[in-house]
Amino acid sequence: MEKHPRGWFKMENDEYEEQAKQFLKNTGTEFSFKFLRNGLYFEDDKDARDIYEITLKRGDRSFIFSFGQSIACSGRFIVYDNGIKRSNTKILKTGIQCIRNKEFREPTAYDILACITKYPVEEFKDFCKEYGYDSDSRKAEKIFNAVKNEYENLERLFNAEELEMLRRIQ
Repeated sequence: MEKHPRGWFKMENDEYEEQAKQFLKNTGTEFSFKFLRNGLYFEDDKDARDIYEITLKRGDRSFIFSFGQSIACSGRFIVYDNGIKRSNTKILKTGIQCIRNKEFREPTAYDILACITKYPVEEFKDFCKEYGYDSDSRKAEKIFNAVKNEYENLERLFNAEELEMLRRIQ
């Protein structure tokens, strides 16, 4: 393993990505994504991130949802528009200075499969207790419903054995 300058580890052979690709192959699932925009994704976001439309397709069934990429990996360019001239920036036609984001990357199958809900959620109060949400919160209720919906969509795509295989992708 090679340590990345930001402190996280990069797998040399990326065994995790291979695990995700193998899952897709074994289940006959197609994975695709489409860039939608760069903007605020989560309710509490302070910084913009790349937002993608993700499609998991299996035969005539598909699950389409949005995904907010990590902020560090978002944006092909980091924009500097504070008026300070920097030597290593590129000037866009709009006059804005920017530099290529060396951390930029589009979402991979692993990024998506590692993040999606892998277990059913039954009761709102149990969900709140498990994840530290206030059970009187509308925001928590919205998150609960989204998580529940996500899992129900995965149940439509995969059988119990396949969902168990999906749970092993971490």
